[in-house]
Amino acid sequence: MATVRVIVRGKVQGVGFRDYAQMQAQALRLDGWVRNRIDGTVEALLSGEPAVIERMLIALRVGPPHSAVTNVRSMPEDGTAVGPGPGFQVLPTE
Repeated sequence: MATVRVIVRGKVQGVGFRDYAQMQAQALRLDGWVRNRIDGTVEALLSGEPAVIERMLIALRVGPPHSAVTNVRSMPEDGTAVGPGPGFQVLPTE
């Protein structure tokens, strides 16, 4: 198991990106969360098998139809960062 924090830049707010991320993560059976950030980016915490996380990162680079992703940056977490529980949640903007 691995956990990564992801920052997605581009036209990623107001285009259904969080719902898209949640749908993709649930289909891949990843745990974690996604949220908008005040700076206009989207942040996610993904937890699961490394190969499955890679598939999710590919999906985030594509994004939903009206998005325009310019950058996806992922950083390994040390394991102390946990989501709100099992499953994948959409969290409020921070």
